[in-house]
Amino acid sequence: MTALGLVGMPLPALARTDVRRVRMSVDGGTTRLVFDMDGEAEYSMFHLQSPDRLVVDLENARAVEDLTISDNPRSAIKAVRHAARNGSDLRVVFDLRKPVEPSSFVLMPAQGAPHRLVLDLASGEAPAAPRSAENNGSRRGRSQEDLRDVVVAIDAGHGGHDPGAIGPAGTREKDVVLQISKRLADRVNSEHGMKAVMTRSGDYFLPLRERIERARKADADIFVSIHADAIANRSVQGSSVYMLSERGASSEAARFLAQRENQADLSLGGVPINGKDDSLTNVLLDLAQSGSLEASNTLAERMIAELHRVGKVRKPEVERANFAVLRSPDVPSVLVEAAFISNPSEERKLRSTTFQNSLADALLTGLRSYFSTHARPGTLIADGQPDQHIIRPGETLSGIADRYRLSLADLRSANDVRDDRIYAGQVLRIPRDS
Repeated sequence: MTALGLVGMPLPALARTDVRRVRMSVDGGTTRLVFDMDGEAEYSMFHLQSPDRLVVDLENARAVEDLTISDNPRSAIKAVRHAARNGSDLRVVFDLRKPVEPSSFVLMPAQGAPHRLVLDLASGEAPAAPRSAENNGSRRGRSQEDLRDVVVAIDAGHGGHDPGAIGPAGTREKDVVLQISKRLADRVNSEHGMKAVMTRSGDYFLPLRERIERARKADADIFVSIHADAIANRSVQGSSVYMLSERGASSEAARFLAQRENQADLSLGGVPINGKDDSLTNVLLDLAQSGSLEASNTLAERMIAELHRVGKVRKPEVERANFAVLRSPDVPSVLVEAAFISNPSEERKLRSTTFQNSLADALLTGLRSYFSTHARPGTLIADGQPDQHIIRPGETLSGIADRYRLSLADLRSANDVRDDRIYAGQVLRIPRDS
């Protein structure tokens, strides 16, 4: 008896993924493209030059409608084209206005949203030059061109389809923490020697790892994630500050070492680790994590000290937790729970401009205190000094003297001040080295 086979019988065709549309948004120097699809699709992308183009190939996919985007002169995209490829695949070509550095991730269906492929196109142009001497004033020590701002990565939690916690009156965590983050970023950018980088500046979703990577790509000195706490007991209130737990650090170390095998450009604090033997890599990782956790603890303590001025602090000590967003092994990271959005009175505060401003002021003062002792060499705060200082609310004369590494007597003498009475907006002269 002969065996019955399927030779010659047609195989069932695999269902093709329908690409419904491409959406585009612009956030500063980053253009985001979102493919809405009815299923998953394997994809690849590559960059072509002369002229600049980004090519995206989706396997076993088709466009069921014409893929168009609106014209936005601030975007990196000039035009989009698409066509079938290899009989079953879809090729999409984006004509670019300028070179870009693309990154991508996939989102599964959630809360009515379909499968999505997200491309973030960061400007590949050279970074802007440092602030001019006219903006920063003369510096002591090293020349202005040799010094840089400290970089503060500010992460507004949640976003997009993830609203975070929702208060009794319907306030969404993602909205209030974005408002607070923007207020803090404005203050940081107005501060001598500081620069803010926001992981998100609009209402869109970012995976936790993407938030960390954005901070590391910006060479952030610290990472501050802003959230609003929630609990079933609506009477609980107060702010708190978290850093990564030792368990979280250990699991991240294992992940980081495993990642080394698959990523050629992996580094710690700018030091490449690919190709180094296991013992050296472990030493570098241990040093980086130990320093990062110690600095995170200091930053959290300085912020807690300032949050007492704004309202109730739920716990006066630094709390530790295994938050994924705090897991960068070489960037000191803290998570600030601004207040309990589940508490009706604190929900009202979170919506209040006054409270948001006060909270941003407190966090900025905590940052100042931290960088006064932890600014890295080569930064304006560590190695430079302005000729004058404009007093902000809550500052003291002794605190200003400490910040600029001056004696209180020298600061008083330079400004003909006989006591410690100062006022917001007052301009102090900062004596320079003779």
